[in-house]
Amino acid sequence: MKNIIYLTLATAAALSLSSCSDFLDKQSTAYDSDGFYKSEYGFEQGLTGVYRLVPFNQNWDVPPTMVQDLYTAYGLQETENTTIGAGGGLTPDQSYVNTYWAGHWNIIGRANSIIDGALTDENEMSTTYRQHLAEAKVLRDYAYYNLMTTFGDIPFFTSSVTPEGYTAGRTDKKVIADYMINELTAIAESDALQWTGDERGRVDKSTVYALISRYCLFAGSLDFGGEGKSYFTKAADAASKVMEHRQLATNFEDLFTIDGQKKADVRSEMLWELSYTTEGIRHTHRTRFGHTSRTAGGSTVRFPSMLLVDTYECSDGLRIDESPLYNPQKPMQKRDSRLKHTILAHGDTMIYSTDGGASVIKLELNAYDKTATIYPNPRRPGTWGKVANPDVTGSQVSFARQGMGFLWNKYNEDITEGFSESSCDISIIRAAEVYLTYAEAKIELGEFDDPTVIEAINKVRRRSKQPEIKANGCVEGEDLNGLSVQDKLRQRVRRERKCELAMEGVIFTDMRRWQIGDICNEFPSYGNPKSDIRYTGLTTDDKPNYKYGLDPDRSNINDVAHYEHYKDKLRVRDRNRFWAPRFQWWPIPRVELDRDKNLSNPDYE
Repeated sequence: MKNIIYLTLATAAALSLSSCSDFLDKQSTAYDSDGFYKSEYGFEQGLTGVYRLVPFNQNWDVPPTMVQDLYTAYGLQETENTTIGAGGGLTPDQSYVNTYWAGHWNIIGRANSIIDGALTDENEMSTTYRQHLAEAKVLRDYAYYNLMTTFGDIPFFTSSVTPEGYTAGRTDKKVIADYMINELTAIAESDALQWTGDERGRVDKSTVYALISRYCLFAGSLDFGGEGKSYFTKAADAASKVMEHRQLATNFEDLFTIDGQKKADVRSEMLWELSYTTEGIRHTHRTRFGHTSRTAGGSTVRFPSMLLVDTYECSDGLRIDESPLYNPQKPMQKRDSRLKHTILAHGDTMIYSTDGGASVIKLELNAYDKTATIYPNPRRPGTWGKVANPDVTGSQVSFARQGMGFLWNKYNEDITEGFSESSCDISIIRAAEVYLTYAEAKIELGEFDDPTVIEAINKVRRRSKQPEIKANGCVEGEDLNGLSVQDKLRQRVRRERKCELAMEGVIFTDMRRWQIGDICNEFPSYGNPKSDIRYTGLTTDDKPNYKYGLDPDRSNINDVAHYEHYKDKLRVRDRNRFWAPRFQWWPIPRVELDRDKNLSNPDYE
């Protein structure tokens, strides 16, 4: 019975989604007999349905990988004091909790259904059939990773269940992690998948090893079962295998544009992505629209926080509180080049199109004045001109008000199409993450004297033209400033992960691994200077303090900026921001508690 229920619901959901690869342009066939999935055609149709469920709508036509980082202090939602850590707490009834839970269980349910109906004798399977069966398991394991790292102990099913059998309660997250690591390892060590898949959007062997490294890094960081060292070793081993086969793209910005994603070097780095298309069955997302200036005609409802902005180093490799290059009056200048490709602020130029890429518009963002500067001038083409600036004067949410002066720019530099509907693929796992996972696992193992650790970090830094670090984690001319070599390297690799992977769903999980929710949410959210001060009113002393607050040492290692000594000059929101230990894990939605009486949320009762 449950088999049919899962298939019916998942197929209905799948019909509303599509992708750019040929295999995803096929409509899923409904379940029609007990032996349907034992045929190669039938299993392929079922697998297509699973793939179609991965990019579900977490927030206003935007998939979860683009939203999760906003549920940390490194991002901001449009309404203050409402989300986790920002004064609104966390409850089993919140819509984003329910959506995230249901979206991943749809993937698991659909995957379990087709796996249950699959052939069991490998001798009866064609090469293609074996590949597809392996892919179905990887998709299920990916969904379990997201649920486990968000909710902790959760129900665990590796086959379809009837409603009557849905009484399992919670399964320890270590049990789930171990099962998935073992299953993924078996797939990786088989010949079912190629190292690099033939079609974009499909998982391959590189994806599998990358997912193993994610599971193991998470389990190691939280020391599951007191076996942290073993997990870190497995994380490093899995990551090293990916590093042997997949290289980094030449240009960071190419990873997030349609034309850039066509390049061979980008294809090497993109281990797995959500694929979109405007051809055939139209499948787009509205990420760019929700991140675009009101003056440009966008919506602007999700924002980066200044806490993230001030994580990026200056171009000399030093943190902004230590670098002579940092100028509080021009804070976005002379910084790590990834900053401008990830985040925009007052004075930066946003480039976009409103006519599908036929023409390009340049807008100088202004967080203070009633007018903004734009090119081309609507009245005098070929020149710059002034236009009304609803980012400042309008009544709707904007980067200049609720956004605290900052806009996302990652994925927004694409000018080949309009921003209201985007078909640019969205990264799920990149090789850069795996390089940094390798380095972090080795650092936690105390094996940082291995030169491959420094080289893994430097490969990522080198691409953004940041100075290379030495064996002690310092750049040329920098000293340890009281940190041990291991802590300095921890600081470096954590900084790299935030700067490299922001708005890709990784910070959300990393924050939990590093257990820094308390120090990130200790104070309100601060932003750009107030309108009567502006950047010109700041002095050389008006820069963040990273050795302050609840735990200065942890704040320093994790680059958590504090603004208390000049907060009166800055705009502020989320004054009720706080962190409770229970926020480490989200509560299971109430609808699930009603369905399974063995489930409970003791920390939320």
